Amino acid sequence: MADFDAIVVGSGMSGGMSAKELTERGLKVLLLERGPEIIPERDYTDHLTPWQTPNLDSVAQDEIAEHYPRQYGGVAYAIKESTKHFWVKDSDHPYEEAEGTSYDWLRGYHTAGRSIMWSRQTYRLSDLDFEANKKEGVAIDWPVRYSDIKPWYEKVEQFIGVSGASEDLPQLPDSIFQPAFELTDAEKALKQGVENKFPERNVIAARIAHLTDATAEQKSLGRSNCQARNHCHKGCSFKAYFSSLNATLPAAKRTNNLTIVHNAIVESLDYDAEQNKVTGVRVIDSEDNSRTTYKARVVFLNASTIASAMILLQSKSSYFPDGLANSSGQVGRNLMDHVSGANASGILSGYDNMKVYGRRPSGGIYIPRYSNLHGRDKPYSRGFGFQGGASPLGNAGGRIPGIGREFKEAHRAPSPWRIGISAFGEQLPNPENRVTLHSKKKDKWGLPLAFFNVTYGSNEYRMLEEASKDSVAMLRAAGCTNITSTPVSLTKPGNRIHEMGSARMGRDPSSSVLNSWCQSHDVPNLFITDGSFMTSAACQNPSLTYMAFSARAAHYAADLIAEGAV
Repeated sequence: MADFDAIVVGSGMSGGMSAKELTERGLKVLLLERGPEIIPERDYTDHLTPWQTPNLDSVAQDEIAEHYPRQYGGVAYAIKESTKHFWVKDSDHPYEEAEGTSYDWLRGYHTAGRSIMWSRQTYRLSDLDFEANKKEGVAIDWPVRYSDIKPWYEKVEQFIGVSGASEDLPQLPDSIFQPAFELTDAEKALKQGVENKFPERNVIAARIAHLTDATAEQKSLGRSNCQARNHCHKGCSFKAYFSSLNATLPAAKRTNNLTIVHNAIVESLDYDAEQNKVTGVRVIDSEDNSRTTYKARVVFLNASTIASAMILLQSKSSYFPDGLANSSGQVGRNLMDHVSGANASGILSGYDNMKVYGRRPSGGIYIPRYSNLHGRDKPYSRGFGFQGGASPLGNAGGRIPGIGREFKEAHRAPSPWRIGISAFGEQLPNPENRVTLHSKKKDKWGLPLAFFNVTYGSNEYRMLEEASKDSVAMLRAAGCTNITSTPVSLTKPGNRIHEMGSARMGRDPSSSVLNSWCQSHDVPNLFITDGSFMTSAACQNPSLTYMAFSARAAHYAADLIAEGAV
Protein backbone atom coordinates (compact mmCIF):
# COMPACT_ATOMS: atom_id res chain seq x y z
CA MET A 1 0.00 0.00 0.00
CA ALA A 2 1.40 3.38 -1.02
CA ASP A 3 1.85 6.01 1.66
CA PHE A 4 1.16 8.79 -0.86
CA ASP A 5 -0.16 9.23 -4.37
CA ALA A 6 3.03 11.00 -5.40
CA ILE A 7 6.45 11.80 -4.02
CA VAL A 8 8.24 14.90 -5.29
CA VAL A 9 11.98 15.04 -4.64
CA GLY A 10 13.12 18.66 -4.38
CA SER A 11 11.21 21.83 -3.45
CA GLY A 12 12.76 24.32 -5.87
CA MET A 13 11.63 25.80 -9.16
CA SER A 14 10.30 22.60 -10.75
CA GLY A 15 9.59 20.64 -7.56
CA GLY A 16 7.36 23.38 -6.21
CA MET A 17 5.42 23.53 -9.47
CA SER A 18 5.07 19.74 -9.59
CA ALA A 19 3.78 19.69 -6.02
CA LYS A 20 1.31 22.52 -6.68
CA GLU A 21 -0.21 20.93 -9.75
CA LEU A 22 -0.40 17.43 -8.27
CA THR A 23 -2.00 18.58 -5.02
CA GLU A 24 -4.49 20.78 -6.87
CA ARG A 25 -5.56 17.67 -8.76
CA GLY A 26 -6.47 16.16 -5.38
CA LEU A 27 -3.44 13.89 -4.97
CA LYS A 28 -1.75 13.33 -1.63
CA VAL A 29 1.83 14.45 -2.15
CA LEU A 30 4.99 14.04 -0.10
CA LEU A 31 7.64 16.64 -0.84
CA LEU A 32 11.18 15.68 0.16
CA GLU A 33 13.67 18.52 0.68
CA ARG A 34 17.26 17.60 1.48
CA GLY A 35 17.97 20.82 3.37
CA PRO A 36 16.47 22.65 6.38
CA GLU A 37 13.30 24.69 6.44
CA ILE A 38 13.42 28.35 5.43
CA ILE A 39 10.95 30.58 7.26
CA PRO A 40 10.82 34.02 5.58
CA GLU A 41 10.05 35.94 8.76
CA ARG A 42 13.15 34.44 10.35
CA ASP A 43 15.52 33.78 7.45
CA TYR A 44 14.95 36.52 4.88
CA THR A 45 17.27 39.46 5.40
CA ASP A 46 15.95 42.01 2.91
CA HIS A 47 15.15 44.51 5.67
CA LEU A 48 18.69 44.54 7.08
CA THR A 49 21.07 47.36 6.21
CA PRO A 50 24.77 46.61 5.71
CA TRP A 51 25.71 48.20 9.04
CA GLN A 52 23.37 45.78 10.82
CA THR A 53 25.49 42.81 9.74
CA PRO A 54 29.09 41.85 10.58
CA ASN A 55 31.85 43.28 8.35
CA LEU A 56 29.34 45.51 6.55
CA ASP A 57 27.82 42.31 5.14
CA SER A 58 31.10 40.93 3.75
CA VAL A 59 32.04 37.34 4.59
CA ALA A 60 35.48 37.00 6.17
CA GLN A 61 38.10 35.76 3.72
CA ASP A 62 39.22 32.88 5.92
CA GLU A 63 35.62 31.69 6.16
CA ILE A 64 35.27 31.85 2.40
CA ALA A 65 38.47 29.87 1.96
CA GLU A 66 37.30 27.18 4.40
CA HIS A 67 33.62 26.85 3.58
CA TYR A 68 32.68 28.67 0.35
CA PRO A 69 35.59 28.62 -2.13
CA ARG A 70 33.55 27.23 -5.03
CA GLN A 71 30.25 28.96 -4.24
CA TYR A 72 31.93 32.34 -3.72
CA GLY A 73 34.05 31.89 -6.81
CA GLY A 74 30.87 31.51 -8.83
CA VAL A 75 28.52 34.04 -7.23
CA ALA A 76 30.55 36.38 -5.03
CA TYR A 77 27.91 39.10 -5.51
CA ALA A 78 25.29 36.92 -3.80
CA ILE A 79 27.20 35.47 -0.86
CA LYS A 80 27.13 37.93 2.01
CA GLU A 81 26.87 37.63 5.77
CA SER A 82 23.14 38.16 5.34
CA THR A 83 22.74 35.51 2.61
CA LYS A 84 25.40 32.83 3.12
CA HIS A 85 22.83 30.54 4.76
CA PHE A 86 21.19 30.24 1.32
CA TRP A 87 24.30 28.59 -0.15
CA VAL A 88 25.83 25.22 0.64
CA LYS A 89 29.15 24.94 2.41
CA ASP A 90 31.66 23.39 0.05
CA SER A 91 33.32 21.86 3.09
CA ASP A 92 30.17 19.78 3.70
CA HIS A 93 29.36 19.08 0.04
CA PRO A 94 32.56 18.41 -1.94
CA TYR A 95 32.78 17.06 -5.48
CA GLU A 96 35.53 16.09 -7.91
CA GLU A 97 36.48 16.96 -11.49
CA ALA A 98 38.38 15.11 -14.19
CA GLU A 99 41.95 16.24 -14.65
CA GLY A 100 42.19 19.31 -16.82
CA THR A 101 38.53 20.28 -16.34
CA SER A 102 36.70 22.55 -13.94
CA TYR A 103 33.04 22.78 -12.97
CA ASP A 104 31.06 25.20 -10.79
CA TRP A 105 28.25 23.38 -8.99
CA LEU A 106 26.44 26.21 -7.21
CA ARG A 107 23.70 25.09 -4.85
CA GLY A 108 21.23 25.94 -2.13
CA TYR A 109 19.91 23.12 0.04
CA HIS A 110 16.80 24.39 1.85
CA THR A 111 13.11 24.99 1.28
CA ALA A 112 12.57 26.30 -2.27
CA GLY A 113 16.18 25.66 -3.30
CA ARG A 114 17.66 28.10 -5.76
CA SER A 115 14.27 29.63 -6.55
CA ILE A 116 15.10 31.94 -3.64
CA MET A 117 18.39 33.04 -5.21
CA TRP A 118 17.73 33.13 -8.97
CA SER A 119 17.95 36.32 -11.01
CA ARG A 120 14.38 35.89 -12.31
CA GLN A 121 14.99 36.34 -16.05
CA THR A 122 11.98 34.60 -17.59
CA TYR A 123 11.78 33.67 -21.28
CA ARG A 124 9.98 31.16 -23.47
CA LEU A 125 11.72 28.87 -25.93
CA SER A 126 10.47 28.85 -29.52
CA ASP A 127 10.38 26.34 -32.36
CA LEU A 128 13.74 27.76 -33.42
CA ASP A 129 15.03 26.04 -30.28
CA PHE A 130 12.87 22.90 -30.33
CA GLU A 131 13.72 22.19 -33.99
CA ALA A 132 17.42 23.09 -33.97
CA ASN A 133 18.84 19.63 -33.24
CA LYS A 134 16.85 17.98 -36.00
CA LYS A 135 17.61 20.65 -38.59
CA GLU A 136 21.33 20.65 -37.81
CA GLY A 137 21.76 16.93 -37.23
CA VAL A 138 23.01 17.55 -33.69
CA ALA A 139 22.34 15.03 -30.89
CA ILE A 140 18.66 13.96 -31.05
CA ASP A 141 15.40 15.69 -31.87
CA TRP A 142 13.12 17.10 -29.21
CA PRO A 143 9.90 15.03 -29.05
CA VAL A 144 7.82 18.20 -28.60
CA ARG A 145 7.29 21.48 -30.39
CA TYR A 146 6.33 24.95 -29.21
CA SER A 147 2.62 24.36 -29.77
CA ASP A 148 2.74 21.49 -27.26
CA ILE A 149 4.20 23.71 -24.54
CA LYS A 150 2.54 27.06 -25.28
CA PRO A 151 -0.59 26.51 -23.14
CA TRP A 152 1.60 25.40 -20.22
CA TYR A 153 3.79 28.48 -20.56
CA GLU A 154 0.59 30.52 -20.34
CA LYS A 155 -0.67 28.65 -17.29
CA VAL A 156 2.61 29.08 -15.43
CA GLU A 157 3.04 32.75 -16.38
CA GLN A 158 -0.42 33.69 -15.15
CA PHE A 159 0.38 32.09 -11.81
CA ILE A 160 3.94 33.30 -11.22
CA GLY A 161 3.67 36.82 -12.71
CA VAL A 162 6.08 38.04 -15.39
CA SER A 163 6.78 41.70 -16.08
CA GLY A 164 7.64 42.55 -19.66
CA ALA A 165 6.33 43.90 -22.95
CA SER A 166 5.07 42.23 -26.12
CA GLU A 167 7.54 42.48 -28.99
CA ASP A 168 6.21 39.97 -31.57
CA LEU A 169 9.58 38.31 -32.11
CA PRO A 170 9.35 34.77 -33.58
CA GLN A 171 12.58 33.66 -31.87
CA LEU A 172 11.35 34.88 -28.46
CA PRO A 173 7.61 34.32 -28.10
CA ASP A 174 5.74 36.82 -25.98
CA SER A 175 4.54 35.78 -22.55
CA ILE A 176 1.42 36.83 -20.67
CA PHE A 177 2.81 39.99 -19.12
CA GLN A 178 2.31 42.33 -16.23
CA PRO A 179 3.62 45.87 -16.91
CA ALA A 180 7.34 46.04 -17.65
CA PHE A 181 9.85 48.05 -15.68
CA GLU A 182 10.65 51.18 -17.67
CA LEU A 183 13.99 51.44 -19.41
CA THR A 184 16.28 54.21 -18.19
CA ASP A 185 16.95 57.11 -20.56
CA ALA A 186 20.39 55.75 -21.37
CA GLU A 187 18.88 52.32 -22.15
CA LYS A 188 16.38 54.02 -24.45
CA ALA A 189 19.32 55.68 -26.22
CA LEU A 190 21.00 52.29 -26.54
CA LYS A 191 17.79 50.86 -27.98
CA GLN A 192 17.51 53.64 -30.54
CA GLY A 193 21.15 53.47 -31.58
CA VAL A 194 21.30 49.69 -31.87
CA GLU A 195 18.00 49.25 -33.69
CA ASN A 196 18.83 52.03 -36.17
CA LYS A 197 22.27 50.58 -36.92
CA PHE A 198 21.28 46.91 -36.75
CA PRO A 199 17.62 46.49 -37.79
CA GLU A 200 17.72 42.75 -37.04
CA ARG A 201 18.57 43.39 -33.39
CA ASN A 202 16.15 44.42 -30.66
CA VAL A 203 16.78 46.03 -27.29
CA ILE A 204 13.84 45.20 -25.03
CA ALA A 205 12.93 45.37 -21.36
CA ALA A 206 14.13 42.26 -19.57
CA ARG A 207 11.31 39.85 -18.81
CA ILE A 208 11.51 39.11 -15.11
CA ALA A 209 9.34 37.22 -12.62
CA HIS A 210 8.37 40.25 -10.50
CA LEU A 211 4.82 41.36 -9.79
CA THR A 212 3.99 44.83 -11.02
CA ASP A 213 0.20 44.42 -11.06
CA ALA A 214 -0.62 41.55 -8.70
CA THR A 215 -3.71 39.52 -9.57
CA ALA A 216 -6.36 38.50 -7.06
CA GLU A 217 -4.94 34.97 -6.96
CA GLN A 218 -1.43 36.27 -6.32
CA LYS A 219 -2.71 38.54 -3.55
CA SER A 220 -4.55 35.59 -1.98
CA LEU A 221 -1.12 33.98 -1.44
CA GLY A 222 0.12 37.06 0.39
CA ARG A 223 2.04 38.42 -2.59
CA SER A 224 2.29 42.12 -3.45
CA ASN A 225 3.91 44.29 -6.09
CA CYS A 226 7.66 44.82 -6.35
CA GLN A 227 8.86 47.72 -4.20
CA ALA A 228 11.92 48.37 -6.43
CA ARG A 229 14.41 48.00 -3.59
CA ASN A 230 16.68 45.46 -5.34
CA HIS A 231 17.38 43.42 -2.21
CA CYS A 232 16.19 40.32 -4.04
CA HIS A 233 19.15 38.07 -3.24
CA LYS A 234 18.28 38.42 0.44
CA GLY A 235 14.78 37.05 -0.09
CA CYS A 236 11.65 39.13 -0.61
CA SER A 237 9.38 39.78 2.36
CA PHE A 238 6.82 41.28 -0.02
CA LYS A 239 6.78 38.00 -1.99
CA ALA A 240 6.94 40.14 -5.12
CA TYR A 241 9.39 38.00 -7.02
CA PHE A 242 8.51 34.44 -7.80
CA SER A 243 9.96 31.61 -5.77
CA SER A 244 8.41 28.33 -4.78
CA LEU A 245 8.54 29.57 -1.16
CA ASN A 246 6.54 32.66 -2.13
CA ALA A 247 4.02 31.01 -4.43
CA THR A 248 3.85 27.34 -5.45
CA LEU A 249 4.42 25.82 -2.01
CA PRO A 250 1.80 28.06 -0.31
CA ALA A 251 -0.62 27.15 -3.12
CA ALA A 252 0.07 23.45 -2.58
CA LYS A 253 -0.27 23.76 1.20
CA ARG A 254 -3.70 25.34 1.04
CA THR A 255 -5.05 22.18 -0.63
CA ASN A 256 -4.27 20.25 2.58
CA ASN A 257 -2.80 17.57 0.34
CA LEU A 258 0.88 18.39 0.91
CA THR A 259 3.31 16.89 3.41
CA ILE A 260 6.86 18.28 3.52
CA VAL A 261 9.81 16.49 5.09
CA HIS A 262 13.03 18.52 5.46
CA ASN A 263 16.62 17.32 5.90
CA ALA A 264 15.72 14.33 3.71
CA ILE A 265 18.60 13.19 1.48
CA VAL A 266 17.41 10.73 -1.14
CA GLU A 267 19.73 7.75 -1.22
CA SER A 268 18.01 5.73 -3.96
CA LEU A 269 14.71 4.66 -5.48
CA ASP A 270 13.29 1.17 -4.92
CA TYR A 271 12.36 -0.68 -8.11
CA ASP A 272 9.97 -3.62 -8.42
CA ALA A 273 10.85 -5.53 -11.59
CA GLU A 274 7.67 -7.61 -11.57
CA GLN A 275 5.49 -4.51 -11.64
CA ASN A 276 8.07 -2.43 -13.55
CA LYS A 277 7.53 0.42 -11.12
CA VAL A 278 9.33 2.55 -8.60
CA THR A 279 7.74 1.57 -5.30
CA GLY A 280 9.61 3.70 -2.79
CA VAL A 281 12.14 6.40 -2.05
CA ARG A 282 14.93 5.66 0.43
CA VAL A 283 15.86 8.68 2.52
CA ILE A 284 18.70 9.53 4.92
CA ASP A 285 18.00 12.13 7.61
CA SER A 286 20.85 14.63 7.22
CA GLU A 287 20.90 15.42 10.94
CA ASP A 288 20.77 12.00 12.65
CA ASN A 289 21.57 9.64 9.73
CA SER A 290 18.41 7.61 10.31
CA ARG A 291 16.92 5.91 7.29
CA THR A 292 13.31 5.84 6.10
CA THR A 293 11.56 4.50 3.01
CA TYR A 294 8.47 6.29 1.70
CA LYS A 295 6.11 4.69 -0.83
CA ALA A 296 3.99 6.26 -3.55
CA ARG A 297 2.26 5.47 -6.82
CA VAL A 298 4.38 7.93 -8.83
CA VAL A 299 7.69 9.66 -8.19
CA PHE A 300 8.78 13.05 -9.56
CA LEU A 301 12.52 13.73 -9.48
CA ASN A 302 13.09 17.48 -9.15
CA ALA A 303 16.32 17.39 -7.17
CA SER A 304 18.14 19.40 -9.88
CA THR A 305 19.85 18.21 -13.03
CA ILE A 306 22.93 16.83 -11.33
CA ALA A 307 21.34 15.50 -8.15
CA SER A 308 18.55 13.74 -10.05
CA ALA A 309 21.09 12.00 -12.28
CA MET A 310 23.06 10.92 -9.23
CA ILE A 311 19.96 9.47 -7.57
CA LEU A 312 19.30 7.38 -10.68
CA LEU A 313 22.92 6.24 -10.87
CA GLN A 314 22.82 5.29 -7.18
CA SER A 315 19.63 3.24 -7.73
CA LYS A 316 21.30 0.18 -9.21
CA SER A 317 19.84 -3.31 -9.41
CA SER A 318 20.29 -6.47 -11.41
CA TYR A 319 17.71 -5.08 -13.85
CA PHE A 320 19.42 -1.70 -14.09
CA PRO A 321 23.10 -2.32 -13.33
CA ASP A 322 24.08 1.11 -14.68
CA GLY A 323 21.45 2.99 -12.76
CA LEU A 324 17.66 3.12 -12.70
CA ALA A 325 15.94 4.05 -15.99
CA ASN A 326 19.32 4.02 -17.73
CA SER A 327 18.93 1.37 -20.40
CA SER A 328 19.96 4.04 -22.92
CA GLY A 329 23.19 4.81 -21.06
CA GLN A 330 22.31 8.51 -21.26
CA VAL A 331 21.78 9.26 -17.56
CA GLY A 332 24.36 11.81 -16.45
CA ARG A 333 25.43 12.62 -20.01
CA ASN A 334 24.89 15.70 -22.19
CA LEU A 335 25.41 18.18 -19.35
CA MET A 336 24.87 21.68 -20.67
CA ASP A 337 24.93 25.18 -19.25
CA HIS A 338 24.86 28.61 -20.77
CA VAL A 339 28.18 30.22 -21.50
CA SER A 340 29.26 33.79 -20.80
CA GLY A 341 32.56 35.61 -20.84
CA ALA A 342 32.02 38.14 -23.63
CA ASN A 343 30.98 41.55 -22.40
CA ALA A 344 31.57 45.24 -22.90
CA SER A 345 30.82 48.50 -21.15
CA GLY A 346 30.93 52.14 -22.11
CA ILE A 347 30.14 55.66 -20.96
CA LEU A 348 27.17 57.54 -22.40
CA SER A 349 27.09 61.31 -21.96
CA GLY A 350 24.26 63.72 -22.55
CA TYR A 351 21.98 62.31 -19.89
CA ASP A 352 23.76 63.71 -16.85
CA ASN A 353 20.66 65.51 -15.60
CA MET A 354 18.48 62.38 -15.81
CA LYS A 355 17.71 60.71 -12.50
CA VAL A 356 16.41 57.32 -11.52
CA TYR A 357 14.14 56.65 -8.57
CA GLY A 358 14.20 53.46 -6.57
CA ARG A 359 16.37 50.46 -7.28
CA ARG A 360 14.80 48.55 -10.15
CA PRO A 361 15.32 44.81 -9.58
CA SER A 362 17.98 43.08 -11.61
CA GLY A 363 16.90 42.79 -15.20
CA GLY A 364 17.46 45.96 -17.16
CA ILE A 365 17.60 45.25 -20.87
CA TYR A 366 17.66 42.11 -22.96
CA ILE A 367 18.88 41.77 -26.54
CA PRO A 368 17.30 38.58 -27.91
CA ARG A 369 19.16 36.22 -30.19
CA TYR A 370 19.59 37.63 -33.69
CA SER A 371 22.04 35.21 -35.35
CA ASN A 372 21.25 32.11 -37.40
CA LEU A 373 17.52 32.79 -37.29
CA HIS A 374 16.89 31.62 -40.86
CA GLY A 375 19.60 29.04 -41.28
CA ARG A 376 23.27 29.30 -40.46
CA ASP A 377 24.67 32.66 -41.50
CA LYS A 378 27.44 32.93 -38.90
CA PRO A 379 30.73 31.06 -38.31
CA TYR A 380 29.09 29.23 -35.42
CA SER A 381 25.88 27.32 -34.72
CA ARG A 382 22.94 28.56 -32.63
CA GLY A 383 23.23 31.92 -30.91
CA PHE A 384 23.27 34.14 -27.86
CA GLY A 385 21.37 36.94 -26.19
CA PHE A 386 22.67 39.88 -24.19
CA GLN A 387 21.67 40.90 -20.70
CA GLY A 388 22.64 44.26 -19.24
CA GLY A 389 21.60 47.71 -18.21
CA ALA A 390 22.58 51.31 -17.61
CA SER A 391 22.83 53.50 -14.54
CA PRO A 392 24.44 56.83 -13.63
CA LEU A 393 28.15 56.40 -13.00
CA GLY A 394 27.66 57.73 -9.50
CA ASN A 395 25.28 54.85 -8.76
CA ALA A 396 27.15 52.16 -10.66
CA GLY A 397 28.67 50.12 -7.91
CA GLY A 398 30.41 52.90 -5.99
CA ARG A 399 32.93 53.74 -8.67
CA ILE A 400 33.47 57.27 -7.31
CA PRO A 401 36.18 57.10 -4.61
CA GLY A 402 35.95 58.92 -1.31
CA ILE A 403 34.51 58.87 2.18
CA GLY A 404 32.06 60.86 4.27
CA ARG A 405 29.93 63.80 3.22
CA GLU A 406 31.84 64.65 0.04
CA PHE A 407 31.60 61.02 -1.03
CA LYS A 408 27.81 60.96 -0.58
CA GLU A 409 27.34 64.27 -2.37
CA ALA A 410 29.50 63.11 -5.25
CA HIS A 411 27.13 60.20 -5.78
CA ARG A 412 24.19 62.57 -5.90
CA ALA A 413 25.82 64.89 -8.41
CA PRO A 414 24.97 64.67 -12.13
CA SER A 415 27.18 62.19 -13.93
CA PRO A 416 27.41 60.32 -17.20
CA TRP A 417 25.89 56.87 -17.49
CA ARG A 418 27.61 53.53 -17.68
CA ILE A 419 26.12 50.86 -19.96
CA GLY A 420 27.18 47.22 -19.68
CA ILE A 421 26.04 44.19 -21.68
CA SER A 422 27.05 40.53 -21.38
CA ALA A 423 26.34 37.62 -23.72
CA PHE A 424 24.65 34.37 -22.70
CA GLY A 425 25.26 31.72 -25.34
CA GLU A 426 24.00 28.22 -26.06
CA GLN A 427 26.18 25.20 -25.33
CA LEU A 428 25.70 22.30 -27.72
CA PRO A 429 24.83 18.88 -26.27
CA ASN A 430 27.71 16.42 -26.08
CA PRO A 431 27.37 12.94 -24.52
CA GLU A 432 30.96 13.11 -23.27
CA ASN A 433 30.06 16.04 -21.02
CA ARG A 434 28.79 14.18 -18.00
CA VAL A 435 28.49 13.63 -14.28
CA THR A 436 29.15 10.18 -12.81
CA LEU A 437 29.58 8.71 -9.35
CA HIS A 438 33.10 8.84 -7.95
CA SER A 439 34.47 5.31 -7.76
CA LYS A 440 36.02 5.76 -4.30
CA LYS A 441 35.21 9.02 -2.54
CA LYS A 442 32.03 9.44 -0.52
CA ASP A 443 30.37 12.29 1.35
CA LYS A 444 29.66 12.47 5.09
CA TRP A 445 26.46 10.45 4.59
CA GLY A 446 28.26 7.64 2.78
CA LEU A 447 27.02 8.52 -0.72
CA PRO A 448 29.38 8.75 -3.72
CA LEU A 449 30.68 12.18 -4.64
CA ALA A 450 29.75 13.69 -7.98
CA PHE A 451 32.53 13.42 -10.57
CA PHE A 452 32.38 15.92 -13.44
CA ASN A 453 33.99 15.75 -16.84
CA VAL A 454 32.66 18.76 -18.75
CA THR A 455 34.35 21.03 -21.30
CA TYR A 456 33.28 23.49 -23.95
CA GLY A 457 33.60 22.79 -27.65
CA SER A 458 34.96 24.94 -30.45
CA ASN A 459 31.48 26.26 -31.26
CA GLU A 460 31.15 27.93 -27.87
CA TYR A 461 34.53 29.65 -28.31
CA ARG A 462 33.71 30.90 -31.80
CA MET A 463 30.31 32.13 -30.64
CA LEU A 464 31.70 34.17 -27.76
CA GLU A 465 34.45 35.71 -29.91
CA GLU A 466 31.74 37.01 -32.24
CA ALA A 467 29.58 38.12 -29.32
CA SER A 468 32.46 40.18 -27.98
CA LYS A 469 32.84 42.02 -31.28
CA ASP A 470 29.10 42.57 -31.48
CA SER A 471 28.91 44.00 -27.96
CA VAL A 472 31.48 46.69 -28.79
CA ALA A 473 29.76 47.52 -32.09
CA MET A 474 26.42 48.01 -30.36
CA LEU A 475 27.82 50.33 -27.71
CA ARG A 476 29.47 52.39 -30.46
CA ALA A 477 26.14 52.56 -32.28
CA ALA A 478 24.60 54.03 -29.12
CA GLY A 479 27.28 56.74 -28.97
CA CYS A 480 29.23 55.37 -26.02
CA THR A 481 32.81 56.41 -25.34
CA ASN A 482 35.53 54.80 -23.22
CA ILE A 483 34.32 51.40 -24.35
CA THR A 484 36.08 48.53 -22.64
CA SER A 485 35.89 44.89 -23.61
CA THR A 486 37.97 42.36 -21.73
CA PRO A 487 39.49 39.45 -23.66
CA VAL A 488 36.99 36.63 -24.09
CA SER A 489 37.25 34.24 -21.15
CA LEU A 490 34.52 31.63 -21.06
CA THR A 491 32.80 31.10 -17.74
CA LYS A 492 33.30 27.69 -16.19
CA PRO A 493 30.70 25.06 -17.08
CA GLY A 494 28.00 25.25 -14.43
CA ASN A 495 28.82 28.85 -13.54
CA ARG A 496 25.65 30.28 -15.09
CA ILE A 497 23.68 27.96 -12.77
CA HIS A 498 21.59 26.70 -15.70
CA GLU A 499 22.75 23.08 -15.67
CA MET A 500 20.55 20.82 -17.78
CA GLY A 501 20.41 17.72 -19.97
CA SER A 502 21.41 14.79 -17.74
CA ALA A 503 18.30 12.70 -18.53
CA ARG A 504 17.20 14.06 -21.87
CA MET A 505 13.84 13.48 -23.49
CA GLY A 506 13.47 11.98 -26.94
CA ARG A 507 11.41 9.68 -29.11
CA ASP A 508 13.70 6.65 -29.06
CA PRO A 509 14.28 4.81 -25.74
CA SER A 510 17.67 3.66 -27.01
CA SER A 511 18.99 7.24 -27.11
CA SER A 512 16.96 9.08 -24.47
CA VAL A 513 15.80 8.66 -20.90
CA LEU A 514 12.39 10.34 -21.03
CA ASN A 515 9.47 10.60 -23.43
CA SER A 516 7.66 13.79 -24.41
CA TRP A 517 5.84 13.87 -21.04
CA CYS A 518 9.07 13.76 -19.01
CA GLN A 519 8.11 10.15 -18.20
CA SER A 520 10.80 7.48 -18.03
CA HIS A 521 10.84 5.20 -21.07
CA ASP A 522 11.93 2.34 -18.81
CA VAL A 523 9.84 2.92 -15.67
CA PRO A 524 6.41 4.44 -16.41
CA ASN A 525 5.66 5.79 -12.92
CA LEU A 526 8.88 7.82 -12.79
CA PHE A 527 8.93 11.43 -14.01
CA ILE A 528 11.85 13.87 -14.12
CA THR A 529 10.92 17.51 -14.72
CA ASP A 530 13.89 19.55 -13.54
CA GLY A 531 16.51 20.66 -16.06
CA SER A 532 17.49 17.02 -16.64
CA PHE A 533 14.95 16.60 -19.46
CA MET A 534 16.38 19.31 -21.72
CA THR A 535 17.45 17.96 -25.12
CA SER A 536 19.23 21.17 -26.08
CA ALA A 537 19.94 24.34 -24.14
CA ALA A 538 18.75 27.26 -26.30
CA CYS A 539 20.22 30.56 -25.02
CA GLN A 540 17.28 31.78 -22.94
CA ASN A 541 17.19 31.42 -19.18
CA PRO A 542 15.45 28.06 -18.69
CA SER A 543 13.46 28.20 -15.44
CA LEU A 544 10.14 29.08 -17.08
CA THR A 545 10.54 26.07 -19.36
CA TYR A 546 11.24 23.78 -16.40
CA MET A 547 8.03 24.94 -14.74
CA ALA A 548 5.93 24.61 -17.90
CA PHE A 549 7.11 21.03 -18.48
CA SER A 550 6.58 20.26 -14.78
CA ALA A 551 2.97 21.44 -14.86
CA ARG A 552 2.32 19.50 -18.06
CA ALA A 553 3.85 16.30 -16.68
CA ALA A 554 1.98 16.62 -13.38
CA HIS A 555 -1.37 16.70 -15.12
CA TYR A 556 -0.41 13.79 -17.34
CA ALA A 557 0.62 11.77 -14.28
CA ALA A 558 -2.59 12.70 -12.45
CA ASP A 559 -4.59 11.46 -15.45
CA LEU A 560 -2.68 8.16 -15.42
CA ILE A 561 -3.41 7.73 -11.71
CA ALA A 562 -7.10 8.50 -12.27
CA GLU A 563 -7.19 5.86 -15.02
CA GLY A 564 -5.40 3.32 -12.83
CA ALA A 565 -2.56 3.12 -15.36
CA VAL A 566 0.17 3.62 -12.74
